Amino acid sequence: MSTFLSETEDERPLSDVVLPGTHDSLAFYGWPVSQCQSPNQPLFTQLMSGIRVLDVRLSVVDGVLMAYHGAAPQRTSFSAILHTLHHFLRERPRECLVVSLKQEDYAYTSPKVFSRLVREEIERGEGGMGLWWLENRVPKLGEVRGRCIMLSRFGGDGKEWENGLEGMGIHPTKWPDSEQQGFEWELKGTTIKTHDWYGIPNLLALPEKASLCMQNMVPPISDPPILGITFLSAAGGALSLPPFCALGVGWPDWGMGVEGINARVGRWLINRLTTAGAQDFDSEKERWSVSSESAQLLAGESRTFDNLDDSEPMLPIRGWVFMDYFAEPDGALVPLLVENNFIQRSN
Repeated sequence: MSTFLSETEDERPLSDVVLPGTHDSLAFYGWPVSQCQSPNQPLFTQLMSGIRVLDVRLSVVDGVLMAYHGAAPQRTSFSAILHTLHHFLRERPRECLVVSLKQEDYAYTSPKVFSRLVREEIERGEGGMGLWWLENRVPKLGEVRGRCIMLSRFGGDGKEWENGLEGMGIHPTKWPDSEQQGFEWELKGTTIKTHDWYGIPNLLALPEKASLCMQNMVPPISDPPILGITFLSAAGGALSLPPFCALGVGWPDWGMGVEGINARVGRWLINRLTTAGAQDFDSEKERWSVSSESAQLLAGESRTFDNLDDSEPMLPIRGWVFMDYFAEPDGALVPLLVENNFIQRSN
C-alpha cells in the first residue's frame, strides 16, 4: 500500500483517481470529543498504509505552528509534520500527497499572520518550497510525483505568498460549515463537489450521512470533469461523537446498537467491487486486496443495508475520501478504496 500510485499512469488527473485520506489527521488526543485517529496510527503509519490525503489543522502557540483540533492541542509541531512528509516522499518519489492546511485559531491569530507563518515554516522546513505543488488547479499525477499538493483552507487575501491566492495550491472559493447537501465550486476546468456535512443531529442520521457520502464518491461523467471530496467524518450531540459515528456503538449485529459509517461504506465498497466482477488475482495486486477476513466482517451481515440506488451503478468510484479511524474495521477501507483505481485497467 505504500507505493500504490507508482503504477498509476502519469496522464491521469488527480480528479480521476481514488485517494484515501484522514480527517483531522493529527487528532490523536482528547477521546471521545476531539480524537479522530487512533494513537496507534501516527502520521508516518498512515502514509505507509496508503493514506494520500491529509487534513492538517494548525494553531499558533507562542509563535510556533502546532497541530490542533478546535481548542484541543495535539502535541505535534508543523515542522515535525513537514519532516515526516519529506521523509516519506524522499524514499518514494513516485508517490504524491494532498495536504489540506486549515487555520484553527481565527479567534486569536489574524489570517495574515497565520498565512505568513505557514509560508515561513515551509521555506525553512525539509524540502523547502520545492516539496510543494502550489498552482491553483488540479494537476496530473505525472506533474506532482514526489511532491505535496497544497489544499489551502486559509490565507485571507493571499498577499503573504509570492503569487497570491494563485500560488497557494488548490484554494477553495468557499467552504460553508456543515452543508448537508454539499457544495460545489469551479477550478479551471474542474468542478469540485464537496460533501462535508459533519454536524449530524444524532446517531440515527448515520444512514443518511453514509448515503450522501456514497453519492459523492460516484461522480457522473461530465464536462467539465468532477472532483469529489468526501468527508466520512461526523460529530453531533453527546452520543454522536467522532469515534461513535465512525465505529458505531453497542452490538448492532444483535440488534442492540448503531452501525458506524466506516462499516456501512466498507460493505458498500465490497458490494460494488463484487457486482463489477472486479476480483483481481494478479499476484502483484494481492497486496492491495482486502483480506477474506475483512470481506467477511464487512459483507457477511444479514441485516438490511441502506443501499445506494445508483442510476448508473457501473460508474467508477473516484475522488478524495477523508476518514476518521481509517484503519477500522479490520484495516479494510483503504485497500477497498485503492482497488477502485485498477478496476478499469483489469477489465
